[in-house]
Amino acid sequence: MKKFLAIDVGGTFTKFAVMSGVRSFKITKQDKISTPKKSHEQFLDALADIYNTYDDVEGIALSSTGIIDSVRGICLMSNNLPFLSGHCIAEELQAMCGVPVTVENDANCAALAEVKSGCLVDVNNAFVLVFGTSVGGAFVCNKEIYRGAHFCAGEVAMTLKSINSVVSEKNFYANDIGALALMKSCAKTLGMPLDEVAPEMVFDLIDENDDDMLDCLYKYAAGVAVKIFNLQMLFDPERIAIGGGVSSRQSFIDAIQDKVDELYEKIPAEIPRPEIVPCKIGNDANLFGALYRHLKK
Repeated sequence: MKKFLAIDVGGTFTKFAVMSGVRSFKITKQDKISTPKKSHEQFLDALADIYNTYDDVEGIALSSTGIIDSVRGICLMSNNLPFLSGHCIAEELQAMCGVPVTVENDANCAALAEVKSGCLVDVNNAFVLVFGTSVGGAFVCNKEIYRGAHFCAGEVAMTLKSINSVVSEKNFYANDIGALALMKSCAKTLGMPLDEVAPEMVFDLIDENDDDMLDCLYKYAAGVAVKIFNLQMLFDPERIAIGGGVSSRQSFIDAIQDKVDELYEKIPAEIPRPEIVPCKIGNDANLFGALYRHLKK
């Protein structure tokens, strides 16, 4: 039975799992560490230490934030881990561990998992939005990830709101439609520090019909709806899948759907409406997607 190590590098935590199987795979061991952020060397050493913990692993499948050249295994740019930019992570880690290594963008990994065994099995063209600290995007075209000429297709977080202050982080949509933006709005309304406002608390209040939290959610969802409308016009997907931890809350999906419907009702022309669904694979989607990418190398 084959064994692979899948690693999902996030801005805060790095999750990893040993995955075993022949035709289909399952997680046999799983854990996480805080993502090393001091240096490129510390980061690679931490990944190598994870690999050295397990025996008989045949390859390493990486999912990572940032713009990733998945053909050559290079991190072209990473806002969360800037010291990785320009490094061939796959080649460097392979030299340290002695097994094949692949690396793919995290949103692309989530999309691959949904195409393989989730909510996108029965469609050819789709767009996946993953809501976390920021927001990740992936375009599925004919059941394959469309990466673009420079591997940055789907990077909705990096789209600008205006031509002014281009270098300012506040001018990127990541600051408006990432799940963190919703938490900041809720924290301000509650009069609480951001680090004391957990998503579980916010959505419990929403499910109890708290007027203030519902107002925050629907104002936030209005911005997401505009982005979804634009994505529909640009890519014309059959389905738009919503991922990330908040996607498990039906109230989050309902608010986005309500605001998309409201937007379309204001448009006089007959324009195709996207089908909006939550992702099915859940928090392990990036791990499974990274493995699927590795097996296709």
